[in-house]
This record gives sequence, C-alpha cells and structure tokens, in this order.
Amino acid sequence: MTASEPDYRCIIHIDADAFFASVEQRDNPDLRGKPVIIGGHPQSRGVVSTCSYEARVYGVRSAMPVSQAYRLCPNGIFIRPRMERYKQVSDAMFDIFDRYSPVIEKLSIDEAFIDVTGEDGVGIAVSIRRDVRHELGITVSAGVSYCKFLAKLASDSCKPDGLKYIP
Repeated sequence: MTASEPDYRCIIHIDADAFFASVEQRDNPDLRGKPVIIGGHPQSRGVVSTCSYEARVYGVRSAMPVSQAYRLCPNGIFIRPRMERYKQVSDAMFDIFDRYSPVIEKLSIDEAFIDVTGEDGVGIAVSIRRDVRHELGITVSAGVSYCKFLAKLASDSCKPDGLKYIP
C-alpha cells in the first residue's frame, strides 16, 4: 500500500510552525533566532498567542499568561498580535493549498486537512512545503495518512519543519 493508491484515502495535514511568531521573524529579520512571544505586554493580563521555538526552550507555551512567560523568559521579545498581517499570510498559504486540491478543510488560520486521494500524497506534501517556504518565507509541518487523525498525529510528531507519512 502506498499513499498514491486510489483505493485508499490520502489526507495531508498541514500546520504552520509557530505561525504568528514566524511571520514576525520573516517580516523583521532582526527577530530571527530570538525568543519572540506574541501576546500582550508582560505586565498585562493577556495570554501568549504563540511563541517562537527559541522561546519554547524556556518553557513558554501558547495560552500561558504573559506574566508567566516573562518570568520564564525575561529576555523575550513581546509583540502584540497583528491579525490583519497574519490573515494576509494565511490567505496566501491557502491559495497554495488550492493549487493541489479542491478539497480543503480549514481548521484554523494556519492549519488544514487536504484530501489528495488518488494522488501521491507524500510528493504533494513535499511540494506544498517547498512552495510555502519559497513564496511565503515560513515553514510548515505535514503529516500524510489515510485518515485525518493519523495525518494530524504525523504532522504533530515532526514539528518543526518536518514531514511524516503513516501508512
């Protein structure tokens, strides 16, 4: 059995890596390689929307109070979300998905299932990842399998910037 056999469903799960933080690092190269935390001001009652992998090393996570994120990573660069900008990049990413399949289930601003049944799912996932990296300057992780659950499990297990196939 291969990912391209037409008798089996082939689902790709794509998830952008630290999406908001990646967009900020892409738009401002001075932020690359630094702990970027998207959320409110450290003295506010806000929560972390997301953070770069550099901030995750310190234990910072999504949905954590920004005050706790500041205690864990006082050298972090705290940035208020720019939702309009993230939506622009998301729309461009979904335009790339549209090139490969008309069957797309949007899960969030940076995540989707793409049904490519009858096609080479791994090959398409490689192409999508390449296109997103080259055209948008961010990375995505991809999981490929015959069902959504395993495709999501695969993409979660190869973050960041990975691809995994579960037959």
